[in-house]
Amino acid sequence: MKRRVSIGLAVVLVLAVVGVIVWGRDDGTASGAVTVRGVIGSEKQAFFGDQRVVDAFARHGLKVEVDTAGSRQLATTVDLGKYAFAFPSSSPAAQKIQRDRKVTTVYTPFQSPMAVASFEPVVALLRANGVVHKGAGDYDVLDIAKYLDLAKAGTRWDQLPGNTAYPARKNVLVTTTDPRESNSAAMYLAIVSFVANGNAVVSTPAQEAAVLPSVAKLFLDQGYTQNSTEGPFEDYLSAGMGKTPLALIYESQFVDRVLRGDGSIRPDMRLLYTAPTVYSKHTLVPLTPDGDKVGQLLATDPELGRLAATFGFRTTDPKLFAEVAAPAHAPADLVDAVEPPSFETLERLLDAVGKQY
Repeated sequence: MKRRVSIGLAVVLVLAVVGVIVWGRDDGTASGAVTVRGVIGSEKQAFFGDQRVVDAFARHGLKVEVDTAGSRQLATTVDLGKYAFAFPSSSPAAQKIQRDRKVTTVYTPFQSPMAVASFEPVVALLRANGVVHKGAGDYDVLDIAKYLDLAKAGTRWDQLPGNTAYPARKNVLVTTTDPRESNSAAMYLAIVSFVANGNAVVSTPAQEAAVLPSVAKLFLDQGYTQNSTEGPFEDYLSAGMGKTPLALIYESQFVDRVLRGDGSIRPDMRLLYTAPTVYSKHTLVPLTPDGDKVGQLLATDPELGRLAATFGFRTTDPKLFAEVAAPAHAPADLVDAVEPPSFETLERLLDAVGKQY
């Protein structure tokens, strides 16, 4: 009898241990997973918060927790000592962090070109006025040089010849975020300063001074601007053409909404690529060995790459992005892309614009 009881207890104990193991696997977490804390740009928060991403990291023994901050703040004011990695949305900010922290290796697992969300009547009007044309592929581009000519002259929408679609009594301007706060505004500044500088990256104090009046006007003439790209994009989605005919966004935001299939992208909505454009390169700077493991996984793990593509990010595998993002008809390659200025140059320009508010 005692022997049978002992055997029964042993069986119960074994089943309990198996149950604990299975329970731990079923909820997507691994027993003893290492918690890795990072600080990221806000546009990646939804990706890191997605349960599929959480589970993918857990299968590699990691529990990744993130805080958010602007890319400029990540490079200048955020205390990085308490984090295993920093993941800004721009390569200039990442380069500064890399230099300051003396890090030799960085990872750029995904990126997103800057684009302009608009509507078919507005696109047709700008096309008729020579401001929009076809790019190298089957996609429309906003010609920044011609757009700057309109902005410099203070041209209103109702002054455009043949305008019956959008006769608004306000200036032709792309709606952006606050250049004092947002990375997308910094990327926009990189684009317009390149064109204003004779199609060359601004690199000297003299060039900064020369382009400042025209580029500052593009921000100041907007009036109030929001501090996150989600703001103007949500206005674009909800308020429509009347409030936001042209909204600067990340391509990933538009593609993400198309892939969700939630009806937020309506049939008359269009995505323009700026000519030239700048890629917002999401660059992870590892600050500890665990942070380095996160970077390696994001850059090489097929599952995480596919998940990133479902959020509209272009990954290190172009074929994967093309496959996942096919419903959004995103072009495979954007030929007319330029590099942003150095972090120091961009900071001086942003500070100079900010002082004029």
